[in-house]
Amino acid sequence: MSADDQTAPAVAPMNSLWRDSLLIFRRSMRISLRNPAWVAIGLSQPILYVVLFGPLLKPLAGQLGTGNAYQLFVPGILVQLAIFGSLFVGFGLIAEYRAGVIEAQRVTPASRLSLLLGRVMRDMIVLLFQSVILTLVAIPLGLRAPVLGVVLTLIIVALLGFTFASISYGLALTLKSEDAFAPLLNIFALPALLLSGILLPMTLAPGWLNWISNINPLKHVVDGVRDFFDGEYGTATAWWGVGLTIAMLLLAAWFGSRRFKKEAG
Repeated sequence: MSADDQTAPAVAPMNSLWRDSLLIFRRSMRISLRNPAWVAIGLSQPILYVVLFGPLLKPLAGQLGTGNAYQLFVPGILVQLAIFGSLFVGFGLIAEYRAGVIEAQRVTPASRLSLLLGRVMRDMIVLLFQSVILTLVAIPLGLRAPVLGVVLTLIIVALLGFTFASISYGLALTLKSEDAFAPLLNIFALPALLLSGILLPMTLAPGWLNWISNINPLKHVVDGVRDFFDGEYGTATAWWGVGLTIAMLLLAAWFGSRRFKKEAG
């Protein structure tokens, strides 16, 4: 058997996975483009935070350890957008499950993993679009950040979007009920928001609360992207945040793909 014959069986499944994922992505993107109001609604809350809460931090910039409050605040809001913008995508999947879409897709030869990847790719594109708009809105308000730092942060935001969208889809297929899904997300979302330092750095918190927040990986991700916005690309804090983001992504991808495979089994 030639080397080409040995390589072909390994390449074929990857080509099939990519092709099937693109098919699911195009279908999901068409659904989003038909109803762009949801994209705007998802972006409205972070913009309100930047416009209405950001100016309150300007007089406190020195106490927060920065000369530009928006360099501290906007990276946290971008992480918040990645978390909350992706965690709730599972509601759409529950509706599709109830309408029989998942049942119809599982009888096709499409890769089960592609059913997850195609949807997550759509969520990442929408999230990146929202993040760019949010960053542009913050510039006239006073944001000053290096282009490379913003680009690195947007990459982290996209990876977080992949992570939380995968978790959301996995939970949606597990629960199959909005009545159970919504309370579960809220139980997670509020502590994640308060203990990640998204709105204010946890260095302002009392010692016991700061200690608890250190257990939260999102706190380290937020600290890392703030370093990127400050132009500090080689710090341990920045790359510790990158490492934790990748670790969470791998765990979330495993969980989400496992749920899709089990559902289609």
